[in-house]
Amino acid sequence: MTKLRALSGIKPTGSPHWGNYFGMIQPAVALSKSYESFYFIADFHALTTVRDAEALRADSYQVAATLIAAGLDPESCVLWRQSDVPEVCELAWLLGCVTGYGLVERAHAFKDARANEREVNFGVVSYPVLMAADILLYDADAVPVGKDQVQHLEMTRDMVGYFNQQFLGSIGYDDDDRWDGKGLKRPEPIVAERAAVVPGLDGRKMSKSYDNYVPVFASPKQMKKRIMQIVTDSTPLEEPKDPTTCNVFAMYRLLATEAEVEALAAKYRGGNFGYGHAKLELLAVAERTFGPMRERYEALLADRDGLEAILQRGALQARAVAEPVLERVRAAVGLPLRPVR
Repeated sequence: MTKLRALSGIKPTGSPHWGNYFGMIQPAVALSKSYESFYFIADFHALTTVRDAEALRADSYQVAATLIAAGLDPESCVLWRQSDVPEVCELAWLLGCVTGYGLVERAHAFKDARANEREVNFGVVSYPVLMAADILLYDADAVPVGKDQVQHLEMTRDMVGYFNQQFLGSIGYDDDDRWDGKGLKRPEPIVAERAAVVPGLDGRKMSKSYDNYVPVFASPKQMKKRIMQIVTDSTPLEEPKDPTTCNVFAMYRLLATEAEVEALAAKYRGGNFGYGHAKLELLAVAERTFGPMRERYEALLADRDGLEAILQRGALQARAVAEPVLERVRAAVGLPLRPVR
């Protein structure tokens, strides 16, 4: 039986932290086991804010190394850099020609940037259109999204309707919701109902903008320093503590086994157990989880030629899918056809 195709992208924004790992990287690796998986490094999207060319190149390699070190198999999925498939920009233009400004103006990222008086360049405005092109160019059946990202997929589905209706005279689906194979294919969301919310050192959501994060690939010394900075209350060592209100415990349960979580909870409630002790236990399970991954990551990052070869092979695979889709779209709008490579 043919697997459904799932697609996801990740922006290259420096070394990942625990929030990135549990929020996107770990679910992406899990998804690759049951779907035909396409993953791209969204370097075009990063250009709405990044102005350092060498940092962008380095961060793109970091993302590739992170995904592979975390368990993504580039032999069984397609992994590429967005900018290596130029067809995505052509499809974005064609989508932009049928998408009203009112739709993109409602995008959360656009409204947030304007509300907070950040730069609103045209890349920010057109971000949802390029994101839709990322998905539609590969006939993706499904896209994993968090609840806060559902809007982007809904906008993509709207654009499918606009395009198919205006150029083909119908939305392209019958009464049983079966696609007719023409125009653009409408993707379905895979919504993470219980996506991991990783608390930062101060209890807020882990984020680089808050400087409350723990890097996935920090050295043992660096990781210990960050973990020891986790904010806790002032309950004395000898008194019982409530694990459900503790940031240390919330982070521990993401990494430990069920039996380990229950054992640590008992220590909290039993008294004579301090937050410093809990932080050391968190450090132990963190090193157990990320230590071997860090070794793979460092080896991959030391071999840029090897990473580049993986990304280039992925780009060829991605283009092999993208080019026929774009030719189908060009035919629908009346542009001259080009021979598929």
